Amino acid sequence: MRKLFFVLLSLSFFLYISCDDGDIIIVELDFDDTFYSCGVNNLVLYKTKEDPSESLSLKLTGVKLSDILAVDAGGVFEKTYTISTSNPFNYRTYSNEKLPSDLFCSDIPDSSVTITNDIESTSGFADIKTVLTEDDNDGVSALAEDRDGNGDPTDDDTDGDGIPDYIDSDDDGDNILTALENPDPNGDGDYSDAQDTDGDGIPDYLDPDDDGDGTLTRDEENESQDQNPANDITNSDIGPDYLNPAVFSKVPATKYREHSYIQTYKVNMTLRDIDIQVLSADELDFGKLENSALTKTVKKTPAFN
Repeated sequence: MRKLFFVLLSLSFFLYISCDDGDIIIVELDFDDTFYSCGVNNLVLYKTKEDPSESLSLKLTGVKLSDILAVDAGGVFEKTYTISTSNPFNYRTYSNEKLPSDLFCSDIPDSSVTITNDIESTSGFADIKTVLTEDDNDGVSALAEDRDGNGDPTDDDTDGDGIPDYIDSDDDGDNILTALENPDPNGDGDYSDAQDTDGDGIPDYLDPDDDGDGTLTRDEENESQDQNPANDITNSDIGPDYLNPAVFSKVPATKYREHSYIQTYKVNMTLRDIDIQVLSADELDFGKLENSALTKTVKKTPAFN
């Protein structure tokens, strides 16, 4: 857990709240280093804790989750939102020992929840940064799939199907998934020992004719044109025909198999110059957003060529 502290001029690591009767409440803000979101047209970014029950929340009016996931061509989104009356930041305490999981996400407020303190800041800034990573989980790192070595794997497309190798689950377009062609047999990140059935110096995962028999791997389907040459086996002692140079019957493929890759968005937020009554903070690391919508599986079938 990350302890979040607001800093007063006295440099104390506690939150001092002045009550109407003149008492001082000292609260240590001890929250997890993750936060959550909800809202359709107005995005609420929040975190809660219990013992004692407290919450920190920021409402961004007119902002949707999709807005902060709209990364640029480099896979990054960065924006500073101004905290204001329409974008308030709140620290709240509750009399409840347990807080509902949908504290901020219910259209109708939970009547069983009792707020004992609600302190609002309407000034300051919220810096949000989103970074997108994409991975086809094929056993080959994106760095290794920068085949031309120019530092940009997005322009490397071995099979010319329009999907860059780093998110192409079948790099050579032979309808055998890269992960199944043993690109890194011992998992050490060294691809020099990748499977090379015909010994031509081109690893199977980049070789459109794995057994070197003159018939493309994708065309060695015998009578089953199901975009999977792995299940066409003439000699079970050797294995699939696409790895058996003695069998080179040709049944031309008509399309590629479906491809898939994973998109993962990492969203971090930092709050600056918050001002709540006697409370002020120069900077508060709000943490990393957790939301199932931040991980997506993209599926596509490239045009056949």
